[in-house]
Amino acid sequence: MSKKDHKKTNAMRILDTHKVAYNVLEYEWEEGRGTGVHAAEELHLPAERVFKTLVGRGAKTGPVVFCIPVAAELDLKQAARISGNKSVELIHVKELLGITGYMRGGCSPVGMKKLFPTYFDETMAQFDAVYVSAGLRGMQIQLNPQELAEVVQAQFVPLTM
Repeated sequence: MSKKDHKKTNAMRILDTHKVAYNVLEYEWEEGRGTGVHAAEELHLPAERVFKTLVGRGAKTGPVVFCIPVAAELDLKQAARISGNKSVELIHVKELLGITGYMRGGCSPVGMKKLFPTYFDETMAQFDAVYVSAGLRGMQIQLNPQELAEVVQAQFVPLTM
């Protein structure tokens, strides 16, 4: 899909500013099926290349962002260790919009209200291209993980169970 055929999200505007190349993919988002696994299935993508964005709250740091493969589970103890916190808990879905500017099912690691400490699962670094939310439900962007990490100042670390 050409960059002109869809609504431009804040994430896309930031990537454009940083001159990061990306492709946009759209799919039918459904309440109750709005998971990253659903996005991978709808777009016929390998799940290990599609990453979900989770936002936690660290006991010391406050909001912390994690991107992990859609079929994986975040190891909260590991997330706490890596982010310099004694503990990390995922924020409640009701708080997501206020903290990040994004709704559940459309949370992108790019373009949040603030640049929070961000960590990508180490598996992301092995690919030339990965998929993350474009900032809207039903929209993913394909891009280079190293370039994405530079934009959001992310570190590649082990995060999953």
